[in-house]
Amino acid sequence: MIECKAQNRFHQSENKNKYADYAVDGALLYGTFLNREYDVLAIGVSGETRTNLKVTHLISPKGMAKFGELFGGKFLSFADYYEGFKESDLKFSQDYSALLEYAKSLNATLQSNKIKESQRSILISGILIALGNESFKKGYASHKKAEQISTNLLNTVSNEFSDAEIPVEKIKKIEQAFSFIKTNTTLTTDREFFVNLIKGIDTNINAFMKTYKYFDTVGQFYIEFLRYANNDKGLGIVLTPPHITELFSDLAFVDKDSVVFDNCCGTGGFLISAMKRMIEDAKGDKKKILSIKKKQLYGIEFQDDIGALGMSNMIVHGDGKTNFHIGSCFDLSQEMKQFKPNVGFLNPPYKSEPENPEEFEFVLNNLNTLVKGGKCISIIPISCLISKQPVAVELRSKILEKHTLEAVMSMPEDLFHNSKVNVHTCIVVITAHIPHPKGKKTWLGYWRNDGFRKHKTQGRIDLNGTWPEIKTGWLSAYVNREQIKGISLTRELAASDEWAPELYMKADYSQIDEASYLRNAKQYLSFRLLNDFLDVNFAKIKKPVALSHKKLVPLISLFHIHSGVSKSKVAVKAEVELDDDIMFIRPSKTYQGSIDGFVDESTVAETDVYQDNTVYVSSDGQGSHTYSYLSSFKFVPNSNVVALIPKRDMSIQEKLYYSSCITLNRFKFSYGRKPKGDRLENLLIPECPPDFVYKDIFSKIFEDWKKLVKN
Repeated sequence: MIECKAQNRFHQSENKNKYADYAVDGALLYGTFLNREYDVLAIGVSGETRTNLKVTHLISPKGMAKFGELFGGKFLSFADYYEGFKESDLKFSQDYSALLEYAKSLNATLQSNKIKESQRSILISGILIALGNESFKKGYASHKKAEQISTNLLNTVSNEFSDAEIPVEKIKKIEQAFSFIKTNTTLTTDREFFVNLIKGIDTNINAFMKTYKYFDTVGQFYIEFLRYANNDKGLGIVLTPPHITELFSDLAFVDKDSVVFDNCCGTGGFLISAMKRMIEDAKGDKKKILSIKKKQLYGIEFQDDIGALGMSNMIVHGDGKTNFHIGSCFDLSQEMKQFKPNVGFLNPPYKSEPENPEEFEFVLNNLNTLVKGGKCISIIPISCLISKQPVAVELRSKILEKHTLEAVMSMPEDLFHNSKVNVHTCIVVITAHIPHPKGKKTWLGYWRNDGFRKHKTQGRIDLNGTWPEIKTGWLSAYVNREQIKGISLTRELAASDEWAPELYMKADYSQIDEASYLRNAKQYLSFRLLNDFLDVNFAKIKKPVALSHKKLVPLISLFHIHSGVSKSKVAVKAEVELDDDIMFIRPSKTYQGSIDGFVDESTVAETDVYQDNTVYVSSDGQGSHTYSYLSSFKFVPNSNVVALIPKRDMSIQEKLYYSSCITLNRFKFSYGRKPKGDRLENLLIPECPPDFVYKDIFSKIFEDWKKLVKN
């Protein structure tokens, strides 16, 4: 759809809504009607000579509500427009959403046909490999029996691996992973099901992969199958989301000459993202592209099933001679050294049993394989970076003694939501074989918001299309080692220190201004009013002259900190039964939601009971940690709530302010780094509240309410 105007000043209006007068506005108007039935490229053009020509391209896939700018300000050939449109972010978003819907449907089909979650991704990868063989693709539907199709499929997969020059011992392991195809009852008896399955995979998955060549599609189906799993938890791994595998290539400046190594490969997501970046940088040089595929990508995976899946994935993506090894990275690292990798990526297995290796042991293994000056980038649980256990401190010490800790970035808490895993992770960037220089500061980034949101049917996705802009900001700050308030800073770190970026970020207490404080006071008083708890002394206390709200002091210097009691040690009742029944509270995001029942005060120790107007903090609880409130009732806190008793006389107004200060520090903590022990005690808060807290705010609120009642 093309709309033209003669003069540049009528190229585009500020709000793109003056359709008759401006070129871009008019193109968008017509395009909005057309994209109900078609994929649309709307082009606004102004100017009458080549020197003053202005061109704006906006695209919208069929049925999508928004348009996105693409192609720059020059006319292109139709073929370039077509290819660019197919590979655009908007088109990918639409096609990927359709793919996920197919994944959901396919999973239900496989579930009803008794194919285990642990076998589904392997089955799909095998079919994709076989479909790459023209003979299989043309002939599978001609077989009269399902058993013949399964035999043909297995033989084709085996031949494809042999043609890829994979050693015999590897092929035997792969064949073992695929062997269920010839024993599964449905796959060997139901011809119609098998034929329709292959056709569906060809139409929906194969077509997607031909357009988006270097996207870990098989890995995404594995994740999707886990999302819809019932009891079977699949193959037991956590796959890194695609936008993070691509981010790794940005952080490592991967180019056509990089040699990339992943010692915990999984399905090969990091290698596929790296391959995409390397091939793009080769700019069509076929000889270089062949070298990239055959000599510059190396991986190791310990589990046979996952290794077969990863190796299949690489074959599907056109990696002719895959250097994907199945075995222990601790046994194979010496062999990998000969290839001189200069980029190391990994998402190591997360330790679940005491006998399992520590995550940092995998990181050190990756580092030891790289050439001097190579970059290792890993994503690991925050617990590895903050633990004070001797083994954790020793491993961090080895990192600093032999390598350079360049950067640590704290990631979103729900990053692995699609894999059904709740773990707070950090990205760690390390330069290999150069001891950390004395006095060198590590760059720390607070990357807890990547713009992704949890969608009911699609999982965690870039719902509003904000990820590209967020990533650009992250990378700019990282490359330039910028220190941005609330986003990044630099800090000299020792092995005994916590390496979590949020620990060193400062809360901005100026956010608690008079207006926000007034809102909190109204919420507090509203609860008291609705529950008939207004019989309380609201007397003011004058501001201590010697103290300053600009000076920050540890929480422990202002409050005694007391832990709650386990629910198992008290008799909690759902309803009030006796006059001396009191509240039992739990961690909560909301004031009222913290009430978990009632207990008979006579049945609990006097030291476990806290009076009305006591500040309390949620010290645990997924999603509710660090919320702090001022109670309007006598209560007993559970073991995941702490009570704060002032060390000096404090008015209700002051306590209310401090509860807001504590809540403002939520960004410092997570499910993996809870506000407990020293972390809570050393939390820095103002020595005293600002002047507005000492105004007679409560009386003003009551007067306003009286006026409302009269009116």
